[in-house]
Formats: sequence, structure tokens, C-alpha cells
Amino acid sequence: MTLPHTGRALADAAPVSYWLDRPERPDPLPPLSGTHTADLLVVGGGYAGLWTALLAKEADPDRDVLLVDAGTCGWAASGRNGGFCAASLTHGLANGVERFPGEIGELERLGRENLDAIGATVAKYDIDCDFERTGELAVAVEPYQLDGLAADAELARRYGHDVRLLDRDEVRAEVASPTYLGGMWDRDRVALLDPAKLAWGLRRAALDLGVRMHEHTRVTGLAGVGAGIRATTAGGAEAAPGTVRARQVVLATNAFPPLLRRLRSWIVPVYDYALMTEPLTEAQRDAIGWRNRQGLADTGNQFHYYRLTADNRILFGGYDAIYHYGNRVAPALEQREATFTTLASHFFTTFPQLADVRFSHRWGGVIDTCTRFCAFFGTAYEGRLAYAAGFTGLGVGATRFGARVTLDLLSGTDTPLTRLDLVRRKPLPFPPEPARSVGINLTRWSLARADARDGRRNLWLRTLDRLGLGFDS
Repeated sequence: MTLPHTGRALADAAPVSYWLDRPERPDPLPPLSGTHTADLLVVGGGYAGLWTALLAKEADPDRDVLLVDAGTCGWAASGRNGGFCAASLTHGLANGVERFPGEIGELERLGRENLDAIGATVAKYDIDCDFERTGELAVAVEPYQLDGLAADAELARRYGHDVRLLDRDEVRAEVASPTYLGGMWDRDRVALLDPAKLAWGLRRAALDLGVRMHEHTRVTGLAGVGAGIRATTAGGAEAAPGTVRARQVVLATNAFPPLLRRLRSWIVPVYDYALMTEPLTEAQRDAIGWRNRQGLADTGNQFHYYRLTADNRILFGGYDAIYHYGNRVAPALEQREATFTTLASHFFTTFPQLADVRFSHRWGGVIDTCTRFCAFFGTAYEGRLAYAAGFTGLGVGATRFGARVTLDLLSGTDTPLTRLDLVRRKPLPFPPEPARSVGINLTRWSLARADARDGRRNLWLRTLDRLGLGFDS
């Protein structure tokens, strides 16, 4: 049901990511033209590429690192997400236990170390990205979800997580919503941050260390040349076509059409959408509580995620995850009125006491997902190129770990990271079109139906579960 004031609340919302629509956005760097060489070429200026460039330069200040991006650093998923920086490397503990039972304890330890290291980097380079370690509160909004929360809490405690299970009155004392029936507060494995400011801060830190960067530089092809790789870049209004001959390359293009053909069967781009409110007044804040500023997510298959910003706006996103036939990616797909209307209606159902709140921004962005819902890794060109992809929405934190893995893979040595099953194994491929679209849309319909039927999974979902392809948000 669409609430009558939903349209009014959306009427003036700017069709752009709130995070990117601010004066702090740095001026773009000039595009690349001509012929260049580098020890390491990083293709992609989102989190994965920025972390790779920064870590490579920290490890070896003499290494000549060049990063290029088709847009500007942080303009895609890294500047459009919810700003949840999680310790999990496996898209949640349950998914990790299911897929990597022999090493999940090690992956949980590495994930916690990774989150700690992100916080340390933010402090070291004085990155003003509103980093706050407030944790995440998962909430049940249907009675059947309470058993799942209890099971999640038991599993989390088994692996040393600091979690607290809350009943209805306790969870509403944390955040006042009439829809909440219970909750689980994970108090130490999720931080919240300003995603665009993190990307811009990593960009600045890498530049200060001597990383060379060119923006508005799209790589159109790769070819092995002798002991290196040649990357060809497209020309544009401000630059002629260029080439880079690099000893090694890291691909960090994630959801965008991959330069390696083999990646096309493992990745699908999925569009996710979000709304941002205007800053809440003091009375509005008092009406919802939320004094501990946790990130929030409900526990349906089609779930919402939401959080407070530093200036007390509410970001409210998720629910719809839209795939377009043929892995289509296009700027026009970043706006979807039906999804924005749905999100706004769900927002007011969650917080009816905020009926007079208006939205300042509405936007979408594309994320890369794979059949195991967490990152996978590999090499090409006889080990001179490494890649990480498939982060499925948890890339704010996991991309730093992915950068470490790709650099280890390029080293050609046996390391604790390269020995992980997580690193050595690949996800099952998606089928080609039209079976790809049919399967994805059937799964999406089935998940929505399960949410409407007290979580009961139909034959299609049970079959995916048996094949190791089941999705549990």
C-alpha cells in the first residue's frame, strides 16, 4: 500500500547520490593520453582499486603505481552505498559457515583484523569520513523472523561476536518503530561511515604517497606484451587515446563490463536503490530514539538497510535488487520511480511518527554479485594480472581485504591469504541469456513470495539451497 503523503515527500528529492552531491568532492584529475609505463597498473578507482594502490605504495614506496578510472574515483558503488563497513568477508557469518566451514574461524579473524585496519588507516591519514563503530541492529518485523534471530545470535556467539538479543520492548527502546518485534545488536563488527568521503580520503592518501592517477580514462583492451601487459585507453573530448605498458595489472572494475572474458559468467550487475531524508529536527530525533546510532537492517529476504548520517539524516535503502537483461549497465537505470515509491512507503510504515519528513535525494547504483555472494579472486596473463570481484554489497570493508589478496597473488608466492579456499575456489557460473534472466527473476519472485508466506521457501528456492546457491540475507 502506498501512503498518501509518499509522493509529497519525494517531490523535491534530487536524482543523485547524497554522498556525491556535496562541495567536498575533489576536482577531477586529467585523463591519460600518450604512452606510459608503470610497475603496477590499477584499473578502477573505487574502493578496491584505491586500497590496492595505497597498500602497494605503502609496502614499496619505490613501486611505480598508476591508477586509472573511467569516471572519477568513488563515483560508482563506492559513492552510492549505505556506508556500512562490516567485518564479514563472506556476506555474513551464516553464508561463510555454509560455504567455507573448514576455515570460517580464520576468515572471521581476518575480517575483524581488516575492519580494525580500516579504522587505523582512517586515523593515520586523517580521513574525515565520520567513521563510527556503532555496530548493527538486525530487527525482526514478522513473528517467524524471531527464531532466525535467535539462531543467528547463537551462531555469532560461537565465533566470539559481541551480540545482544533484544525482545520487543528492548529493541523499541533502542529505536522506536511499531514494526519491530525483536532484534539482535552486533556491537563490534560493523562501523558506519561516509562512503564518498572514505573514497576521496583514500584517493588523497594514495596521491600523497606518489600514486599517479588519471580520471575519465576508460581502459578498452588488454594484451600481453613480452613480460608485461599493454592497456589501451579510449580518447575523449579532452584526451587522445593512450596506452600503458605495465609489468603487472590489477582489475578492480567490479560490476562493470569486465576486460577479461572469463569474468562474464561469474558476475551479474544488480541495481540497488536508496533514499536520503532531510536532517531530522530535535523533536523528530526524540520521536524515534536511536541514541546509539547503530546501523539497522530487517531480516526479510527483501530487506531494508538504514542508518543515521553525521547531520542526522536517515538513509533508507535496499528491498529491490534489479537485474537487467544481458548484464545491462547504464546511467538511465540509476533512477527507478517504482522502487523509490516503494521505499518511501516502507519508510513511513517503519516510522509513522516521521510522517512530515521529506526526502532530499534519491539514487541507485550497480553492485557486482556472484553465486556465492562474496568476493572471488584469480589471475590471468601468466600471473601478471590479478582480480577481485563479486563483493555483493559488502565491499565497503571487504575490498581492502580483496586488495591484499590481489597483491599477494601478483607476488607469485605462497602466502596465508593465497592458501585460503575463499581465494582458491571460484563460484559456480551463471548460465547464459536468456536462462540467466529467467533464473534471476524467478529467484527474486520466489524470495518475495517467501517473505509473504512466513519465510516458507518454494521448490525453486529449496533446489537452489541443495545446489549451494541459496541466498540468505
